[in-house]
Amino acid sequence: MYTLICHLPLHNENMPFPVHRPRRLRVTESMRRLVRETHLEPDQLVLPLFVRPGEGVRNAISSMPGQSQLSIDQLVRECESVHALGVGGVILFGIPETKDEQASGAYANDGITQQAVRAVKKAVPDLIVMTDVCNCEYTSHGHCGKVVGHDVDNDATLEWLAKTAVSHARAGADMVAPSDMMDGRVAAIRTALDAEGFSNTPIFAYAAKFASVFYGPFREAAESTPQFGDRRSYQMDPANGREALHEMQLDLEEGADLLMVKPAGPYLDLIRQARDRFDVPIGAYQVSGEYSIIHAAAQNGWLDLDRAMLESLTSIRRAGAGVILTYFAPDVARALA
Repeated sequence: MYTLICHLPLHNENMPFPVHRPRRLRVTESMRRLVRETHLEPDQLVLPLFVRPGEGVRNAISSMPGQSQLSIDQLVRECESVHALGVGGVILFGIPETKDEQASGAYANDGITQQAVRAVKKAVPDLIVMTDVCNCEYTSHGHCGKVVGHDVDNDATLEWLAKTAVSHARAGADMVAPSDMMDGRVAAIRTALDAEGFSNTPIFAYAAKFASVFYGPFREAAESTPQFGDRRSYQMDPANGREALHEMQLDLEEGADLLMVKPAGPYLDLIRQARDRFDVPIGAYQVSGEYSIIHAAAQNGWLDLDRAMLESLTSIRRAGAGVILTYFAPDVARALA
């Protein structure tokens, strides 16, 4: 037998072909699980949820199959279910009853997000509750800050963001996540949190948030479409990778505890670079457009929904994200059970 193996044809002059057969480790599902390099777990996932005033409200979002705007009572039920499935946490986006030019609903102590945080933490105290800290859902014009002329005033907006973060922490939020992309917002929020006694509240910075076409369905869900212009003067140019890393470095220097890349799928290269460069948890947001694309293809019979869901999220994990915000979180938990 030894003589026969040694005289088999060689694929190159140095290595007999039968010595290396990678398919040996793919022969069964049990074998594939044993040697799997990247693992996707429910406790690595965060579910974005949209909360609005009312009772018994569950408004389906037409562009995001399976997702709804929820009143607080329905939100609590959803969070109880999510916690039971082992999902790592939720992030809340508030939709106020009224909007104004000052985004006053964002930082009101009785704002919709603040009420929701209190209700969820009372019902499910062990569930991690994050809050999106931004103004676009609360302004009448749909932009992420104070508009002066036809532009967002960066420095004037910082006060709103700091007040909002403090109000969320006071309501019981475990973590605040500023998504506005104003310069200096992390430092302003960190200073305000510390001054109000919330030095242990982490900041999950949307550090590299791109001006992406993939946010389209979210704007329906959050009712936050800009009434004029766009957000390209403050969200990042999708072409700029080095600038994204610079933004991440600045957020770390200002006091961010975690860094996020948004969207996730189109920016896997930056997730990997961030993971290699920064020694803090790296997160990624699989945004509404990514979610809806997979659903649309599955509804047309072009993709298997569960396999596409799991493959897309595994690729984000493989790129280096330790925390993934995804609307698929409960479905993943059920699929992995």
